[in-house]
Amino acid sequence: MEKGDDRIKIVVIGGVACGPKAAAKARRCDADAEITIVEKGDFISYAGCGMPYYIAGAVKKIEGLMMTPSGAVRDVEFFKDVKGITVRTNTFAQSIDRKKREVVLVDMKSGQMEAMSYDKLVLATGSSAVVPPIEGVGMKNVFTLHNLNDAAAIFNYIVGSNAGRVVIVGGGLIGLEAADAMGAQGVDTTIIEMMPHLLPQILDLEMSDYLAAAMRKEGVNVLTSAKVLKIEGDSDGTARKVITDKGEVETDFVILAIGVRPNTELAAAAGLQIGETGAIYVNEYLQTSDPDIFAGGDCVECTHSISGRKAYIPLGSIANRHGRIIGTNVTGGRETFPGVIGTTVLKTMGMNVGRTGLSEAQARNAGYSTVACISPSVDRAHFFPGGRGILIKLVAEEGSGKLLGAQIIGQGDMSKRIDVVAAALAFGASVEDMAKLDLGYAPPYSTAMDCIAHSANIIRNKFDNTANSITAAEVRDKISRGERFTILDVRSPVEVEKNRVNDGRVKNIPLDKLRQMMNELPKDGEIVTLCQAGLRAYEAQVMLRGAGFSDVRFIDGGMALWE
Repeated sequence: MEKGDDRIKIVVIGGVACGPKAAAKARRCDADAEITIVEKGDFISYAGCGMPYYIAGAVKKIEGLMMTPSGAVRDVEFFKDVKGITVRTNTFAQSIDRKKREVVLVDMKSGQMEAMSYDKLVLATGSSAVVPPIEGVGMKNVFTLHNLNDAAAIFNYIVGSNAGRVVIVGGGLIGLEAADAMGAQGVDTTIIEMMPHLLPQILDLEMSDYLAAAMRKEGVNVLTSAKVLKIEGDSDGTARKVITDKGEVETDFVILAIGVRPNTELAAAAGLQIGETGAIYVNEYLQTSDPDIFAGGDCVECTHSISGRKAYIPLGSIANRHGRIIGTNVTGGRETFPGVIGTTVLKTMGMNVGRTGLSEAQARNAGYSTVACISPSVDRAHFFPGGRGILIKLVAEEGSGKLLGAQIIGQGDMSKRIDVVAAALAFGASVEDMAKLDLGYAPPYSTAMDCIAHSANIIRNKFDNTANSITAAEVRDKISRGERFTILDVRSPVEVEKNRVNDGRVKNIPLDKLRQMMNELPKDGEIVTLCQAGLRAYEAQVMLRGAGFSDVRFIDGGMALWE
């Protein structure tokens, strides 16, 4: 028998993230395997998450999104010469015959069909951009942002037409990253989101409102709870206006960023099990319902490690992790995928945004009784120059103290804090565990007790009943209902003068004067304390409770969320 006759044949359908990663790992595990990647598009193995930065001009050439760290372009020749992997672009996988172990392929240029046999098959078919069934979506200046062709088309349109206005339909991850790119190009941006707040799958309402306020300050027009009805154009078929149920917005072009759906048609037609989220079902080894067919990336559903529920979270980080495990397992390994916790980070309009684990709303929906805190802070010691603000929301389970999730927004460094929480969540940590982590400290990088540990201590204080809080939204609701209570503003006179809370319930007593002036407050009445960030308001609450005031709470997040 000639060498190679008994080589395992691995066919990978999909050549963007998960597929190439699986193929490359399979090659490292098996030097003799016959590995073929089939991709229906023009490009392979590119950084899709970098597309907004190409549009923004930060990545000068689109080829930069296909390069290795050493500068080699990951194209067909690269995979052949460096990896020993055959890549077939512009080739469509039409069907799978599981009994024959064959995939029917169609050359998209010639139309020629052929059957390719496999021993192990990998489905990395990814996802497709959601395009709503409304009038006008087919106009020539209505774009999606899902692949390199989309990114190039948007960039070329901005440069070629001198477009000055854009409407982005969708306030999710893609929409906000697209908004950041538009800001870099000087394009006036309107975001239209059908849900009540931006990033509805990532942030809780109050954190999203904080982000939206920051974006509006940067000139972005944010419309929430608004449904797009149609897109109107001129006689040349060019979109000029977006019509919503809350009015109309004139524009020079439109980006549809509503979300994505998993590409499951090939799997479903082959009789493979589709999961409850609508994506392909896989087990812990990333096998489909056919043990010789594996799947990963945007086409599959995962198990959320905290809630235990199935989740569809299409992220490049997850796709690459899937690919590595699949490459191991198609060559005889038995590595497992532990699930996801939904760690997501993005940058938009000068704001850094991160989330990991469950939001408070998601945790409650999953059956948890929650305790949360919102804590404004800075990303380094207050005396070290250059510090920037971040707003942290930490969520824990009431009773057990189990850590459930975190959200962080601000101009400062939030990514390392999100990663700390993500690691803690992976190991089932409690807020007490979080507070006791031995984190690095130096003034250029953090406060002596890092702000993420400080947030954990706030929740511990709530568990101990030494800290009683109320949200800014709850206070505004009380005001709208005409309730009688006192808002005790313990900021300094200078702070109050810069940003006054105009309401008849407000009494201004600086914290350092409170012990001498607390007799001016109603001892039997409800008092809500307020400061800039929450710490002084908490100290005021402790001080008043120690003096016999029984009904005192502080506003979580202080003025950062009041505004």
